[in-house]
Amino acid sequence: MSPKLWRKAGPGEPDVELFTSRADFDAALAQFAAPGRVAVVMTMGALHDGHASLIRAARARVGAKGLVTVTVFVNPLQFGAGEDLERYPRTLDADLEVAAAAGADIVFAPPVGEVYASGEPSVRMAAGPMGEGYEGASRPGHFDGVLTVVAKLLHLTRPDFAFFGEKDAQQLAVIRRMALDLDFPVEIVGAPTVREADGLALSSRNRYLSAPERSTALTLSRALFAGRDAGRQAAPEHSGPENPGSPGGLPLVASPEAVRTAARAALDEAAALEPPLALDYLALVDPSGFTEVADDHTGEAVLAVAAKVGTTRLIDNVRLWFGAA
Repeated sequence: MSPKLWRKAGPGEPDVELFTSRADFDAALAQFAAPGRVAVVMTMGALHDGHASLIRAARARVGAKGLVTVTVFVNPLQFGAGEDLERYPRTLDADLEVAAAAGADIVFAPPVGEVYASGEPSVRMAAGPMGEGYEGASRPGHFDGVLTVVAKLLHLTRPDFAFFGEKDAQQLAVIRRMALDLDFPVEIVGAPTVREADGLALSSRNRYLSAPERSTALTLSRALFAGRDAGRQAAPEHSGPENPGSPGGLPLVASPEAVRTAARAALDEAAALEPPLALDYLALVDPSGFTEVADDHTGEAVLAVAAKVGTTRLIDNVRLWFGAA
């Protein structure tokens, strides 16, 4: 077993071992994996604090004696024509530092030829109806590519737990559905969105934004929070900030119509900014099937938005809870 690189972390922090070969990585799993204590965090690199929070959550779940693998792979199958595959940031040295500091044991960063040894696969996963709307409509075939690589990496990393960020809400939904429908022996765990101090959701693509573009991009989170707050105001009998009886204490709101109207108003104003916000979609969906909720919806919902600022496409969402717990 010959890892390409051994990276020392800071004082008192764990080391992280880098593998680029499937064979070497497989040998490491056979040596170090403990049944019931294996977690994976799948990334495309350019790691930031959001990824670090996933790694920390994975470490907390499997404990000090568990194994946490971070995969770094820029998957060509999920990039469509004209998207940013070539300019997507590759920052492996920095990624190793982030992974080590957050508590990962292994970084598995295979080249494309190791993941798709026979070239682009002829047989792929299909997201079905859940992957056709919203992000899927804007990026045809995107979720088929995501599910194909996630399925492949689940086979290669053999985890008990796989952690994904809630910021990519539709991605999380289709991955959970795949694992459920196809009986993958893994628990798919969603972790809360990490935001910068001004509210902008952390994303590897934020680095593309100029200062004026970043100012406009803040409208995404402001619109989501406006929708959430409008729903609360429509339910004065539930004036507290959260509903302790809902999963994770999700914010309790009462009116889908009020939520949509307030969020839409904030986004409409952003269209007049310089540079303007070019809205792709605003959606209030049931995460179980990623379909638009009705006005009498009760239970969990996701208020999701996607837009372009300049040439950079950004997504964001907040989770809500409608009705009594």
